[in-house]
Amino acid sequence: MKKRILLLGSGELGKEFVIAAQRLGQEVIAVDCYDNAPAMQVADYREVIDMLDGDQLDLVVQKYLPDYIVPEIEAIRTSRLYDYEKRGITVVPSAKAVNYTMNRKQIRDLAAKDLGLKTANYLYATSLKELEEAVLHVGMPCVVKPLMSSSGKGQSTIKSIDDMSNAWYNAQEKGRGDATEVIVEAFVPFVYEFTLLTVTQEEAPTLFCPPIGHRQANGDYQESWQPVAMSEEVLCKAKEMAQKVTTSLEGNGLWGVEFFVTADDVIFSELSPRPHDTGMVTLGNTQNLNEFELHCRAILGLPITEVRLEKKGASAVVLAPIESNRFLFEGIECAMMDSYSDLRIFGKEDARIGRRMAVALAWENNKEEPLEDIIERAKKCSQSIVLKEI
Repeated sequence: MKKRILLLGSGELGKEFVIAAQRLGQEVIAVDCYDNAPAMQVADYREVIDMLDGDQLDLVVQKYLPDYIVPEIEAIRTSRLYDYEKRGITVVPSAKAVNYTMNRKQIRDLAAKDLGLKTANYLYATSLKELEEAVLHVGMPCVVKPLMSSSGKGQSTIKSIDDMSNAWYNAQEKGRGDATEVIVEAFVPFVYEFTLLTVTQEEAPTLFCPPIGHRQANGDYQESWQPVAMSEEVLCKAKEMAQKVTTSLEGNGLWGVEFFVTADDVIFSELSPRPHDTGMVTLGNTQNLNEFELHCRAILGLPITEVRLEKKGASAVVLAPIESNRFLFEGIECAMMDSYSDLRIFGKEDARIGRRMAVALAWENNKEEPLEDIIERAKKCSQSIVLKEI
């Protein structure tokens, strides 16, 4: 059953998806706005286009006539996906899901207003003046985000009136797509946050991966660990909300559903219709199938009978401290001294300060090893890696 898959966005998550798809005999065309992106390095074909340009998207779709279109990023002219779906191409997980989740306004209104899920209080703003009014209504501290962005880009925390102007311009400069509107969210005093990887299938029950805890900084994850300890009541509430929203959005595949847990409740945060960055911890074989293998199987309609925790594990990112297109990685030998750890270097050709360049993985060396020790080993592994300009 060889299928042709058009991957829109070719970062590190896309690269792992391509590997999973090719191991099942599929053909993948990796698309991005720059050449030799990570997924292009392992794909069958590559195309460099502006994915916000609908006409360029049309040409690529017409050239390859894919069976599946798999979006990996937000910066896509998502409205065209409805047309491709009408032509019989399967959009993963669906054109509706991609359009809703690529825009924080649509997904938040769906969750809060249509489905009745508990979320942070929020308002929208289309100008600096509206932002100021929204902040005063929502209260401080609060968070301002572009409607289209990922990995914390364009996100700001407002703690005083003096922060508003910078927050507005940061969102305008770093948001993706052509949306100027922002969302203002009340700060949630959470005890912890976690990702519930959710697998929807055509003719089989929705499955849930063991929950993944994570630590964020500047809107982007720094470490993740699996499983995160929680009560059965919290997990049941999260599963119920995840199933409601994924069922409403329709389609098959793996979703990253994020939640805040407060002292007395579970709050829906965000949703990604694709493998999640915090889920890279599963590359350490913490599960019987990693998140990319699950995504591929669900897309192709292959059976997934269960998702089973195999071992405790953790991941820690390696961020670039320099701006350069000529660099090498030092410290790999030191990182590999721990036989219960591993490293994934993404293959990005340009380093920018704070850009995610690799991820370190660690897993239990025995069943009694505390999860906190595994997290520390993952961090130690990532801290062994240094980018050096040449």
